[in-house]
Amino acid sequence: MAAATLTISSRNYSSWSLRGWLICRMAGLDFETEVLSGADASTRAELLHLSPSFLVPRLRHGDVVVWDTLAIAEYLNETVPRAGFLPEDAVARAHCRSISGEMHGGFINLRSALPMNLRAHHPHFRIFNGARGDIDRIVAIFDACLGRTDGPYLFGARPSLADAMYAPVCTRFRTYDVSLPPFAAAYRDLILSWPLMTEWAEDAAREPEEIEELDMEF
Repeated sequence: MAAATLTISSRNYSSWSLRGWLICRMAGLDFETEVLSGADASTRAELLHLSPSFLVPRLRHGDVVVWDTLAIAEYLNETVPRAGFLPEDAVARAHCRSISGEMHGGFINLRSALPMNLRAHHPHFRIFNGARGDIDRIVAIFDACLGRTDGPYLFGARPSLADAMYAPVCTRFRTYDVSLPPFAAAYRDLILSWPLMTEWAEDAAREPEEIEELDMEF
């Protein structure tokens, strides 16, 4: 029996569930994944951005229950030091925490205008100015990180907390056919080909279609 349980809402639609799952897998944690039903009112509220408080992903590890993606990452960073979520260098570690926090609390226009939907593809999608500003900022973050290391990930040769936090954005860039400079497109493709991401995407493709409202505008 697994030592922990990670509760998520949807593999196809929930960017926060993806981040939490990536973090647990990167830590090498032995866990089971529990998926809430899309028919559940609280799950629908979260996926449709109507919930004031997201309680998934939620990790139960023995007697510990922790929710919120960054809280899960900090907990596992303390309990599984080998996870290596953060760079060893203090300056890089501060930078990694900063851009992870920026994703955690920002980019509201991008979240609203380009919701995560792994099964969809919208070529020539019209991106409004608010979301375009968020995209430009994310591209600048990629440029700053990749320009300081030999890559191929944001903080070097192995994925970090920042890569887990920005991975769902890479799926949005593909879903909505977002035009990117070559270095950002190469990083997007790297993340989308990451074995953990391909595993998640394969499971998402088999997920029952229960949340129809997210496609109403498209």
